Amino acid sequence: MTHNRQIHCRGRVIDYSTHPAIMGILNVTPDSFSDGGLYIDKDAAIRRAMEMIAQGASVIDVGAESTRPGSSGVPAQQQIDRSIPVIEKIAAQTDTPISIDTSNYQVAQAALQAGAAIVNDITALSDPRIADLAAEYNAAIVLMHIQGSPATMQQNPTYEDVIAEVLEFLLERADLAKSKGIAGQSIIIDPGIGFGKTTEHNLSLLKHIDRFVETGYGVLVGASRKAFIGKITGKDQPEKRVPGTAAVSAILAKSQIAILRVHDIEQNLDAVKITAAITAAP
Repeated sequence: MTHNRQIHCRGRVIDYSTHPAIMGILNVTPDSFSDGGLYIDKDAAIRRAMEMIAQGASVIDVGAESTRPGSSGVPAQQQIDRSIPVIEKIAAQTDTPISIDTSNYQVAQAALQAGAAIVNDITALSDPRIADLAAEYNAAIVLMHIQGSPATMQQNPTYEDVIAEVLEFLLERADLAKSKGIAGQSIIIDPGIGFGKTTEHNLSLLKHIDRFVETGYGVLVGASRKAFIGKITGKDQPEKRVPGTAAVSAILAKSQIAILRVHDIEQNLDAVKITAAITAAP
């Protein structure tokens, strides 16, 4: 499959030909691991979205259900009540693509109706009807690898070959998405850093991210402020892990991944721009 380093979503293009695009995290939840409770208020959430766009975010990823380790599910209607008014308002104010972070069919449908252009599914089509939705709306889809569920994923994650197993799973799910009518340039694969992975698993996946890029699909990585960065740096508080996150982003930028999903727009955008400039220098 050829790939010209663009993601297509509902008539819009996310270009990552010079450096990875930045996806800004907007959790409208009370309990997300790093920013829970900050953007439960609709107006605060909309202000934050517009601030991230002004700082250079190419996508806004709206999440209404925490998937931090140990978390349990949130009913679909509650996710809809939290996220849809925010998506509608953002969509009315900007052409920047909006992503809905959900694995629930009803939530995905409501978000696409409200103007979302990407479905970010951490279960990689555990409900295959989400692929039908994405095809119907000409939306992009993110397919993420997770071992277990958020409630159990960090209890004892085990692999014989983490890179081969995660890659095989994602390619199989991408084939499913294509069989439902989603174009290759609208399929994004995500190795699921921190989702049923030890620190060593995470580091191996990041070191060998080229294996995922070589598939021709756009690759998304979400490492922002995660626990493995804290383990390496000794920073217990997620907000102290911003420099470590930027270091991860700079390294990943050399591998030509498509999207970095982050909390802190400017720091990570600066990191990937500097990497791109050094890489392109004679």
